[in-house]
Amino acid sequence: MTASTIDPREIDKFSAMAAEWWDPNGKFKPLHMLNPCRLDYICAQIAAEFDRDLSAPAPFAGLRLLDIGCGGGLLSEPMARLGAEVVGADAAERNIPVAQVHAREQGLDIDYRFTTAEAMAEKGERFDVVLNMEVVEHVADPLAYLSACHDLLRPGGLMVCSTINRNPKSFAMAIVGAEWVMRWLPKGTHEFAKFITPDELFGLLRRAGLEPVDRKGFVFNPVRWSWSLSDRDLSVNYVTSSLRPA
Repeated sequence: MTASTIDPREIDKFSAMAAEWWDPNGKFKPLHMLNPCRLDYICAQIAAEFDRDLSAPAPFAGLRLLDIGCGGGLLSEPMARLGAEVVGADAAERNIPVAQVHAREQGLDIDYRFTTAEAMAEKGERFDVVLNMEVVEHVADPLAYLSACHDLLRPGGLMVCSTINRNPKSFAMAIVGAEWVMRWLPKGTHEFAKFITPDELFGLLRRAGLEPVDRKGFVFNPVRWSWSLSDRDLSVNYVTSSLRPA
């Protein structure tokens, strides 16, 4: 496999914002707001799949975890605190030193790399868990990218993948609302044509050799100004879990 799934335009977008990853009121404010909800789902899925007690010290000890498209490390750091051996990978080179410096300031040992899923798969890297959060809507070839993620999982491994649905509501919320009105993100961060419906994503996961086992919606409440998980509402942001068959 090659790095053909990389879209240089997408890399340029996130490279330009690299210095703001850890500013909760900066360009990544939406991710900071969403992060507690994402972590609740991720932790519950990992705990269920690998029979871990989240109340125990370092419940993910012994698990090797890849955070692909790690950005500044918003998910890598909590996973390391929970005891996982974490590799954070990103195709935007400017993200890596930002993530490294912040992890060092927090006293965390995280292996951050400027690389791609395809390059790691070619080298035979294997993980118990792959976190693939808000990345698939930015790649040039989703099927090839998900196939590389499949190859990065050990048999029986778990991938958590989130993205954005494609419909009029998601256009209104994720592009008009987040980029044009609230200005949480720079205009052009997302391309509506690259959004993926849940059924399309499940189809792609199966074609990549993965077995989808769960999906939930991330729902924003403008009154409480918070996010929550939903079994029914996958109309905008949503998350899936899938397994590489043992």
